[in-house]
Formats: sequence, structure tokens, C-alpha cells
Amino acid sequence: MIYLNDRDIRQLGIDWPKLVETVEHVAALLQTRETVQPLKPYLRFGDPANRIIAMPAYVGGNLRACGIKWIASFPGNRLRGLPRAHNTIVLNDPGTGMPLAIFQSGLLNALRTAAVSGAMLQNWLKRRPGRNVTAGIVGWGPIGRAHLSMLKALLADRLEWTLLFDAGGIDPASVPDNVRGSVSIATDWRETYRHADVFITCTTASERYIDEPPPPGTLLLNVSLRDYMPHSVRSLNAVVVDDWREVCRENTDIERLHLAFGLSERDAVTLKQAIHENGLDRFPEDEPVFFNPMGMAAFDIGIAHRYYKLALRDHAGLPLEP
Repeated sequence: MIYLNDRDIRQLGIDWPKLVETVEHVAALLQTRETVQPLKPYLRFGDPANRIIAMPAYVGGNLRACGIKWIASFPGNRLRGLPRAHNTIVLNDPGTGMPLAIFQSGLLNALRTAAVSGAMLQNWLKRRPGRNVTAGIVGWGPIGRAHLSMLKALLADRLEWTLLFDAGGIDPASVPDNVRGSVSIATDWRETYRHADVFITCTTASERYIDEPPPPGTLLLNVSLRDYMPHSVRSLNAVVVDDWREVCRENTDIERLHLAFGLSERDAVTLKQAIHENGLDRFPEDEPVFFNPMGMAAFDIGIAHRYYKLALRDHAGLPLEP
């Protein structure tokens, strides 16, 4: 068994097109016998704002990987100078059950999250060949920064401008050198929302704040899941989810729409349908696309398996004796 952390992941390299390709491959296997992922339980104790989530999965196809992600989210950690999220993944041999690798890596969590957004983005771009994009990101933590890195890698010169906003403020020096010339720090979330073609929420907001409909044709990557007041998105038709059972619970924006306005599973398009079955073709190009990814264990296991294989190739990580 080998142990890998953030440093190992960085040394092995962040190849966004390959990470998105892994997500697309796993998405093709969803709702088939080639994937198994039980509904994930939430462990809560003490402060109700804190949670630890267990995410087991098996992925077949060309990957043949299984394991579990165990991720803790403690929002108050920021006041202690600690990361909000702590991510551990264990991979097992699908033939014997023997443990193969253990990851302690918040970076891996950010990579999976942004790679799923990247898969949705690339699908959305198919109907907009050659068109430049302005992006807006609200929330400048690890997830927001990973999304900017992903956008730059996938869009290259098509990423015309990016607007950033964080309620806690943003140090201009925290913006990477390779994008600094095309980034503006906004003073209000509305500035990013109203001017972005691709709008990404990466916050830990305790209260919903987006209270107006999006501009026509916008891709809304609702990563943090709890930023939109229901009336602001109630008229949207192109609602995309990774898994309805997962996302229509835990006080998400999808659950709020379901309870307040009757949004149901049959009204939503799955990520698999969007990527592999042209699921968005039924909507006009100016219809905003509202993507709500609760986070699927199959994607985490698929991406962790990719890094496990790279680690074996490069003799990376720390070997652990049984």
C-alpha cells in the first residue's frame, strides 16, 4: 500500500483534459452495472454546521477500481487557521479487497470537483464553437482556485476575462501570474453574476443570497449548492444534476425548488444524459443551464485511481507495510 498527499499529487501533475476525460468515462458507466455507489450518509455531531460524509463506490469498465472517500467539512476551521475540508480516500483491489493506496489530499477533492465542472463546461461549449467566454467565480477558496485553473487550461485564449468575488475579500497576490492580466476582483457578487457567461459558486455561504434570474444563455455551475434563492431559478428549464437522489436533499437549491415549486426528477437532465446523450439539445441556446453536482463517489474513485496508476509508474508516494 502507498500513501499520497497534496505534494505527491502536484508532483505527479495536474492534467485538466485528462481529468475531465476520466469524469466523462465514468459518467458513461453511471446507471449501469459497471458502477455501484450507495446513497452517502452524513455523520453529524456537536456543531450541526459540521459533517463528515462517507462515499463508497465501485467503477468498472476500463478502470476497475473501488474504495471509499471520507470527507470532513468543518466551516469553523477557517477561524482556527485550518482548512475547511479534510479529504481521505482509500482504494482497494476490486478482486481481493486488499488496500492499495490511501490519499490524504484536499487537492484531490478540488481536482475532482473542478473536473466535473469541466466536463459540463465542455459539453456546453459544443454549441458555442469558437466563442469567447467571460467567467465569474464567487468564493476564492481551494475550490474556486481550482476552477480558475481548470477554466484557463480548457479554454486557453477563449477565456477572455474572469471576475472574482469573495465576501471575505481577495488578495490580488493570490491570483496566479498566468491569469492575472485577465482577472478583475469585483466588489459585489452581482457584478460577476450579471456579466459572466459561465458563473461558478464555490462558497460556504450560510444564507442564500442570489435573488435575481441569470442572464440568458449563462452556464451556472452551482458547485456550493446553497447560494440561490428558489425564486431566482424557478423559471429555468435546463436543470442538470449528477444524481437526483443525492442532490434533492440536505437543503440544496434543488431540494428547495422541489419543495417550493414542485421540481421533480423527470424535469431534470442528468450529467450522463448531458454529456453522452445530447441531453441539452432540447433547449434553445439562450436558455440558462443550471448544473447542480452533489458530488459522486464514482468520480472520486476514478480520479484517485488515475493518480494511483501514475504513482506506480513514477514510484511516487510513501510505501506502507501491512
